[in-house]
Amino acid sequence: MKLSHLSETLIGSEIVKLGGEIREKIRQGERIYNFTIGDFDPSIFPIPKELEDSIVEAYRRHFTNYPAAEGNLDLREAVHSFIKEEEGLDYNINEILVASGGRPLIYTVFRAICDAGDKIIYAVPSWNNNHYTHFVSGEHVVIEAGADTNFMPTAAAIRPHVKDAVLISLCSPQNPTGTTFRKEELEAICDLVIEENKTRGEGQKKLYVMFDQMYWHLTYGAIQHYNPVSLRPEMKEYTIFIDAISKVFAATGVRVGWGMGPAEVINKMKAILTHIGAWAPMAEQKAVAHYLGNREAIKKYLIHFKAEIEERLQRIYEGFSALKAEGYAVEAIAPEAAIYLTIKLDLVGKKTADGTALATQADVTAYLLNKAGLAVVPFYAFGASKNSPWYRLSVGTCKKEEIGEMIGKLREALSGLVF
Repeated sequence: MKLSHLSETLIGSEIVKLGGEIREKIRQGERIYNFTIGDFDPSIFPIPKELEDSIVEAYRRHFTNYPAAEGNLDLREAVHSFIKEEEGLDYNINEILVASGGRPLIYTVFRAICDAGDKIIYAVPSWNNNHYTHFVSGEHVVIEAGADTNFMPTAAAIRPHVKDAVLISLCSPQNPTGTTFRKEELEAICDLVIEENKTRGEGQKKLYVMFDQMYWHLTYGAIQHYNPVSLRPEMKEYTIFIDAISKVFAATGVRVGWGMGPAEVINKMKAILTHIGAWAPMAEQKAVAHYLGNREAIKKYLIHFKAEIEERLQRIYEGFSALKAEGYAVEAIAPEAAIYLTIKLDLVGKKTADGTALATQADVTAYLLNKAGLAVVPFYAFGASKNSPWYRLSVGTCKKEEIGEMIGKLREALSGLVF
């Protein structure tokens, strides 16, 4: 049966494919160290107790009808207050849109701004930009970022492509890399956008930035989070923020997110969202509105939550550093933010004990899964080149007692390889 061009040309998810292999191995009783999931194990990282109680209470009070299309007023007021106090961003209530997590908001940004054939700039590796660009039949302008820039795009790489572009998709802290923009680099990108928009006439589309800051609370050590509007207030006219409770409160399944931006863009996003109906549930909206006002509970939760994530990231980073010092072809980027560690497994060209060559990065991924029980996501699943030796390792389901075991199993697998 012939269906739509969109459905016929959608690219399958490498992560979903890998997940199927992992589930089958677990079903067969194999020991798998699963670091593929950009999610949290609730038994390890539960949502805040105060938020949980508020959700239960909201259902008991029968908040089960439709919410407002733009998000309930009390929640948008709570978001306004929270973001202003915590990040210094001041958005009016009509510049805030609530949805069921970040995904519907990202989709409506693309839909509200981009027409078929419009140039959309995004870096790889990055999460789902290729798919959203495909949804709107946009022109993919892909910038492959590397280890030399911590896998973050630069103004110099973006500059040649801004003429006639309508959207730049940025994310910091970034999924899949767990790395962040440095202040000077994000300032340079902002200046580039401002400069370009000044050249555009009355009837031309502006160049907008979608800034996904889903992980902005989760930074470690001396790393600071920066955003376009705080750095360059003029960027408020051109920036749409994507944010949510998903990662900051380990609440991926609670499905409450918000976008912030120019009222005219937010209103168009709301109109699109109204037809999709991807609203955050009424009870969860009521609960989040109440919880965001409890700053002391939030502070207490984040102190513990961040410490637990950072400890896992740091211990795995130290394990990879030790393996590198032992002469194995691995390395890792020091933890900066989010729940991800960027690791390198540069094993293409080596042979297994039975003489089988690891000819491709896919072979490397399969070998590590089969021999060490290590499941990580290759950067090529996020749009990077097929021969990239870099991977995303997520600690959202990681038990601390498994870290030493995993490093030991990886060492055994690496020692079994020869040139």
